[in-house]
Amino acid sequence: MNTQSVASRFIRTGFTRCNPVRTFSCADKTWKVYLSGEIHSDWREVIAEGIKAKSLPVQLSSPNTSHEDSDDCGAIILGMEEKRPNWDKIGANMNNIRTKTLIKDADVVVVRFGEKYRQWNAAFDAGYAAALGKSIITLHPTSISHMLKEVNASASVVCEDASQVVDTLAYVINGDLPPPRDGDSYVPIADRLGAGNPNP
Repeated sequence: MNTQSVASRFIRTGFTRCNPVRTFSCADKTWKVYLSGEIHSDWREVIAEGIKAKSLPVQLSSPNTSHEDSDDCGAIILGMEEKRPNWDKIGANMNNIRTKTLIKDADVVVVRFGEKYRQWNAAFDAGYAAALGKSIITLHPTSISHMLKEVNASASVVCEDASQVVDTLAYVINGDLPPPRDGDSYVPIADRLGAGNPNP
C-alpha cells in the first residue's frame, strides 16, 4: 500500500464549507464549547488559536480564569467576611452562577486536568456536565490517566494535547481530518483488521 496516498486522504481543505460527502453539518450552526479546568497554562489560548486558524464556527466560554478575582468576587461585591469558609462560600456561589449557566448552554464541555494542581472544580464540572448529558472531551497528560479513569469513562473523547481538541472539533463539525497522528505507519482499519462487514 502507498502510505503517502493514505496520509494524503486526511489532509482536508475548506473548513467553512459544507461537504455533503463527509457530513451534512454546515457552518450555519455556531457550536458552544465550554473550557473548564486548570488556569495555569495556555491551553485555552492554543484551542482558541486553532479554532480561528481552521475558521470553525465555535463560540468559546470558560470560568473566570483570574484566580484572585474568583476568590475575592463575593467579598468585593458583598463585603468581607470574618471567617475564610464564609469568604469562600460567597465567592463560590457567585462563580457558580456563571459555571452552571454556561455548562447548561454548551454543546461540548472540554475539561482540562494538569499534573501540578488537583483540579477539584474541573472534576465537579465534568460530573455536572455528564449529569446534564453533555458531550465531554477530557484533556490531560497520559501520566494521570489512571487517576481520571472514571472521569474519562464519561467522556466521548480523551485528548493528550490541545491540538487534538481542535482536530476533534474540526471533524465533528465539518468532517475534516488532520494527517494521521501515527504518520506514515498509519493503516486504515479495513486494511489492518479487515472489513467490519464481510458482505457490504
